[in-house]
Order: sequence, then C-alpha cells, then structure tokens
Amino acid sequence: MSTHPELMTTPLTEKLLRGALDLERTEHGLRPHRLPAPVRARYADGQLAMAEAQPAGVRLVLRTRATVVELDTLPTKRAYTGAPPRPDGIYDLVVGGRLAGQGTVAGGNTLAIDMATGSAELLPGTVGTVRFSGLSADLKDIEIWLPHNEATELVALRSDAPVEPTPDRGRPVWLHHGSSISHGSDAASPTTTWPALAAALGGVELINLGLAGSALLDPFTARTLRDTPADLISVKIGINLVNTDLMRLRAFTPAVHGFLDTIREGHPTTPLLVVSPVLCPIHEDTPGPSAPDLGAISEGRLSFRAAGDPAETAAGKLTLSVIRDELARIVTQRSAEDPNLHHLDGRELYGEADFAELPLPDALHPDAATHRRMGERFAELAFRTAGPLAVPGD
Repeated sequence: MSTHPELMTTPLTEKLLRGALDLERTEHGLRPHRLPAPVRARYADGQLAMAEAQPAGVRLVLRTRATVVELDTLPTKRAYTGAPPRPDGIYDLVVGGRLAGQGTVAGGNTLAIDMATGSAELLPGTVGTVRFSGLSADLKDIEIWLPHNEATELVALRSDAPVEPTPDRGRPVWLHHGSSISHGSDAASPTTTWPALAAALGGVELINLGLAGSALLDPFTARTLRDTPADLISVKIGINLVNTDLMRLRAFTPAVHGFLDTIREGHPTTPLLVVSPVLCPIHEDTPGPSAPDLGAISEGRLSFRAAGDPAETAAGKLTLSVIRDELARIVTQRSAEDPNLHHLDGRELYGEADFAELPLPDALHPDAATHRRMGERFAELAFRTAGPLAVPGD
C-alpha cells in the first residue's frame, strides 16, 4: 500500500480499461474478465475460470501529467506441487507506445495446483502495490498492462496529477481467440505475448481471448466472439482439442463449421482468419491426451508428453496433422461463398526449423524468444498490405 499521502486517488472504472469484456465488483475492487458474466455463470469449469480471469491483453489507459503512478492490486498466483516457484507476474508500463518500465506485486492469493491429482486449493493473501516513478511531467498517454498469467483484482489507482481515459485513437480492433499460446504461455511479460507484439506492429487494438487449455470450439466462446465489436478477427484452433482428447474427427468438422457460423452471425463480412496449430512434435502424429511428465516434475521441471496411441488416428482421433488438413479443407470450401474468410498454416509462425533453433521448453509452450518471433511473423503475414487482416488504406 502507498506510503505517499500526497498522491490523489482516481476511481477505477471501465473507461480506464481496454481489453476486458466484463468487470466484476469484488470486496476489494474490480476484477477484469475476458468472458461475460452469463458465460461464467453457466460454465463453471475450473480451468476456464482460471484462464478467463487472467487479464491477458487487459491494460489501463491513462492520459496524464503525472510523474508517479501507483496501482494497488490483489493478484492470484499459481504454484505447482513439486515444481519450482513461479516468478511474480509482470506489469508493463507503456508511455507513448514504448515500454518505459516494469514492476511486480508481492503477496496476493496463491492457487496451489497438484498436476498429479488435478486438485487445486486457493490460499488467501494480501493486497500489494506496483509503483512507477520518474515519469516526465508533460501530457502523455500511459498504458499499464496487467500480468497475462495472474488473475488480478484492481484495488486503487493513485497519481501525483489528475488522470483521465486515453481518447480512442481510432485504430482497428483485432479480436483474437486461441489456446495458452495465444494467452501468453511463457512470454516474458504482457506486452511480449505474441498477440500483443503483433498488435503493436500492426497498429491495431487487441482484445485477446486466448484461453489457456480452453480453446475447445465451445459455443459460448463463439457467441462471445459474435457479440464483441471488432474490425478484424482471428481464431487459432487445434492444440487444446488434441491435448484434452475432447472429440474425434466426426465431431470436429461440424463443430468448426458451427463455430464459424456463429461468428458470422455477428460479423458477416469482417475479415476472419483461421489459424491452424503451430508445430508441436509430441502431437504432430500422436493423439492426446497430453499428460504431465511426472519424471520431469520429480526433477523440478514442468513438462508434458503425449499419452495417446498413433494407431487410433485411423478411428478418428485428432492429431495436429489431421487438424491442419481439415481446417485447410474447411476454409477452402467456405471461402468460395465467404471471400473474407482466410487460412494461415500455424507452421508459418513456428515450424520445424524454428523448433530446431528454439525448442519448446516443456514440449507444449513456446518461450519468450519464440513469442517474439511468432508476433513478428503474424504481423508480417496478417497485417501487411496484402495480408488477410490488412487495415484498409494501409
């Protein structure tokens, strides 16, 4: 908490936030959500609840002359039984479009997860403060990006000069949905997840609906995409369907069609890019489910393995290779009547040559360097002048 009584407090409201689809009033303050309240009420899945409450892509947007800004939050951090402690989530300070500082909040709640049993326990903690000082006294636009990997309750905002919401810059809104890789996985900080990097390079406003472990073609996710205003949309489909072993090919194909049909109900002509999975060797030709590598965990490392049988692919079990082929076929079929529907093979973002140079540390998730590479490549492939998500007039 602040020890500087000269700072003024500004009420936290939705006008100061971008990237969240809902705000929940709590006993401490505001909890940003990336799925609407009706969805959260109907689908009380623990993994989904944890993922959507982690504010990937959510940021405070302020115009101010303040030289000091403090933010009190109550984070909820994850701890995995037998694995080394995870670092505190990073808060990125962006001033005038450039990274100008970083900070963390100590303490907070802890969600203790046992990967071997699937159990989880919430251990309550205390509110903490991230402080940014030494800023210039000129009028400037500030963004504070919240940690992409910690559920965060916003408690209080203080500064040494008045703040107001940053005016809308008129940039196109890019709405993206995907798995933990899109959510941010092992990116270094919230502005360096691959979608955040791509958005900055592409000059668009990001709404990140990357939901770790939960990109499962759920109808409620499609309805959320349908109902969220956006100028550009992308959906990255595949890895979670394999590593949860959720469905077979017979169910996958109509589910993809239904997912796209629902999005098109609200965005009939919006540029829509379907992205297939990036390379993940353990599941290229081996079905799911993914399972924790208990041997690695016993050594203090978090890693995963493919627990399926490749022979079952003939009976319709999904692998990444199967999904890529089917997504390409579906988009080719549909684009004959939907010229604004496009396809991108995920291996153009991260493929075999990339894996040889930058292997996946836990066999599933890219590291910080790979996020940067993927963000740069997506911006080049999607947002360039001839790209499927190119902004008109660029």
